[in-house]
Parts: sequence; structure tokens; C-alpha cells
Amino acid sequence: MRAPNETAEAGFTLIELLVVIVILGILAAVVVFSVRGINDKGQASACKTDKSTVQTAEEAYLAGGHTGYGTMDELVSGGFLSTASTLYTVTLKDGGAGYDITATPGKPCA
Repeated sequence: MRAPNETAEAGFTLIELLVVIVILGILAAVVVFSVRGINDKGQASACKTDKSTVQTAEEAYLAGGHTGYGTMDELVSGGFLSTASTLYTVTLKDGGAGYDITATPGKPCA
């Protein structure tokens, strides 16, 4: 114990401050690596949703009294899609008897 007349030095030592800085650095690194995958999952979900939307629009186009499936422009002009997909392209088979949805080259879903 110190004598009552001695003044105690207040504050932290250099080692204590360095330990706190190292711990904060480790926590920051953990957060950065855990957040990195969130963007990838979001992009994958957007691709899946966009493809599903185009498929649903194709089926609605056919059920709407048309004799075959439609192109992307026909889906938009018919009101089945609000805008043309930039992530996928529609290729008609056998004069509209079928269709293929393929990812647009150079886009995130490709």
C-alpha cells in the first residue's frame, strides 16, 4: 500500500495501450472477412430472382393467349416485364415453341 501522501499516477501504461490496439485490430479484421461474403450472396440472390422473373413472364405470356413464347422485347411491350433483363437473354426455339434463358456474357450471373 502506498502512503496517503504519495500521489498515484493516473493513466495506462504503454503495454496496456498496445494490447488494446492489437485486440481492436484483430476484431476489425474478423469483421472485414465476415462481411466480404455478404455481397456475393446478394448478387447470387439477384441473379436467381431475375431468372425466375423472366421464366414467370414467359409462362404468363404463353398463358395470355399467345401461340408461343416471346422475346424479351415482346415481354416488355406486352406488360409481362417492367424492363428488359440486363443479366439474362432469351433465345426462342422452333419458332417460339420453347425458350432458353442464358446469362449475358460479361455480367455478374455469367
